[in-house]
Amino acid sequence: MNRVFWITALIAFINSLSLTILIPIIYLYGKQFGLNDFQTSLLFSIYSIAQFFATPVIGKLSDRFGRKPLLIISLAGTVIANTIAGTATTATLLFLARFLDGITGGNASVAQAVISDVTDQKNRAQAFGIYGAAMGLGFILGPAISLLAQQISLGTAFLVSAAVAMIAVLMTIFLLPETLKTKSPKATNIFDLGLENLIKGLAMPGIGILLLINFCTGLTFTMFTYAFQPYFIKVLDQNSRSLTLLFLTFGTLGVIMQTWGVSVLSRKFNVVKILFLGLCIRSLSFLLMPIWPNINYFIIVSILFALFNALVQPMISTLISLNAQPQDQGTALGLNASYLSISNGIGPVIAGMIVQQSKPITYSYPLYLAGVLTFLVLVLAVATRKKYSNAI
Repeated sequence: MNRVFWITALIAFINSLSLTILIPIIYLYGKQFGLNDFQTSLLFSIYSIAQFFATPVIGKLSDRFGRKPLLIISLAGTVIANTIAGTATTATLLFLARFLDGITGGNASVAQAVISDVTDQKNRAQAFGIYGAAMGLGFILGPAISLLAQQISLGTAFLVSAAVAMIAVLMTIFLLPETLKTKSPKATNIFDLGLENLIKGLAMPGIGILLLINFCTGLTFTMFTYAFQPYFIKVLDQNSRSLTLLFLTFGTLGVIMQTWGVSVLSRKFNVVKILFLGLCIRSLSFLLMPIWPNINYFIIVSILFALFNALVQPMISTLISLNAQPQDQGTALGLNASYLSISNGIGPVIAGMIVQQSKPITYSYPLYLAGVLTFLVLVLAVATRKKYSNAI
């Protein structure tokens, strides 16, 4: 791995840090503004839905104008949005900030395109594994920083997140060189910016089915990430401190799996089989979590989930990258991030509609549903493996 790769991984880590400072508090912050469970689910969704439309455009523009300028714009959007959210006095401003963060939030796909630019196919899986670990390291330190910021206020955590994102902006400006060697032709109309690729992408050989699989995995994951927070607080009778510590645990285990674990598994299994393993254990974990409302039992199952869930996204990103042409890496990975974003927008809404504040037991229903749907995703991935495994 060369110097540019490690700089990109460091930027990804800082970006992840900015994001994961917020994850443990968005639900609780929404409650401070008097929002109910369904309305707080929309705080998650508006960010993701905005990302759905923006990410393919950002990915396509990065193929045309270069990775660096688009990465700077995307990260700067996070700085502005989280500053607005941290100082918001009304729920309207909070929703506006979440929308702004989403509409400029294509930084992950651009960073992945940089990695594709600077690594060969042989080392691509390992590179995405390390990239995933860098993101996972953010999941360790982000909740820890969030825990400290929460001592002042939940809004302070948004301001700290903005400051962290500003560090990533400065690193991109001063340390990251442009990595795009062959630029795509100029657009002739707005659809050439990538919006029509949301449909065309599904027909791309070897990539379309992976976009569908990624959409489904994102849907189930965000049903879980939204529903387990009120389940953890209201059913298991925990507080924001223990919730944040659980996120820290998820991040720690994710880093272990995406560095050491991926390296070990890659010697024995190919990318496709590792993906199948991750989906299988993830499905089982979702189904087991709500069976017994006991905190110790929940943590044990969560450890199993955190280890194997960490395999899923790096393997899907690797397969998409391997199936895409060099000049289309930004577009393909942008589509991947976009479909993941719209699934992230739908998942919390489904979970928010299922739960009922007057019936705490309903907080377990989205977890069961996520388990069943993840198993169906595994079936789909196995049944269609010939379409995307030729590039390995």
